[in-house]
Formats: sequence, C-alpha cells, structure tokens
Amino acid sequence: MTSGGVDAQAGAVFAALADPTRRAVVRELSRQETVTASALAGELPISRQAVSKHLALLAGAGLVTSARAGRETLYRLTPDPLDDAMRWIAEVGGQWDRRLEQLRRHVGG
Repeated sequence: MTSGGVDAQAGAVFAALADPTRRAVVRELSRQETVTASALAGELPISRQAVSKHLALLAGAGLVTSARAGRETLYRLTPDPLDDAMRWIAEVGGQWDRRLEQLRRHVGG
C-alpha cells in the first residue's frame, strides 16, 4: 500500500496536470533546460499573466522550480514528482492485476 505522503504528492501532480494548458506548459518546459514566462507565453495561446498563474500551480505541485537571473525568472521542470506519480500508477495497476488474476483463477478453477 502506498504511504500518505506519496498519495498526497501524486494527487498534487494529477491535479496540476488535469488542466490541458498546464500540460502544455510542462511539455514546453521539457523541451528546454530553462525558460521565462514570457518565452512560454510566446509558445502558447495565453497571456504571460496566465502562464505565470499556471507556473505557480505547477510549482505548488513540485513540478517546477524557479530562479532569478537578473531581471528575469527562469523556470525549470523538476520531473521527480512525475516519477513519483508514475510509481503510484504502477503500484495501483499492479494491485488490480493481482486481483484480476485471483478472480480469473477463482472463476476458471
């Protein structure tokens, strides 16, 4: 069974990625080492202010970090929470696989 912390982290990731615009932001971040909110706004059909709000939500889920570089803020994707969410999916999927196998043996045997 998963721990509460992993469940909470996975929940935050899933909630952040539920929005298609945030998924597009993550996709853009995965293509570059660092990027500014202005550059992201140039790649997406939303304003810089909207990009900043989406980045803040992604940061809250641990998916994005930021660092100041002069007058700009550079954003970077932090994939570890995605790995945690994938492990959660694999664990839950494995539990269902075991249950289905037990059901198959019970029904077939």
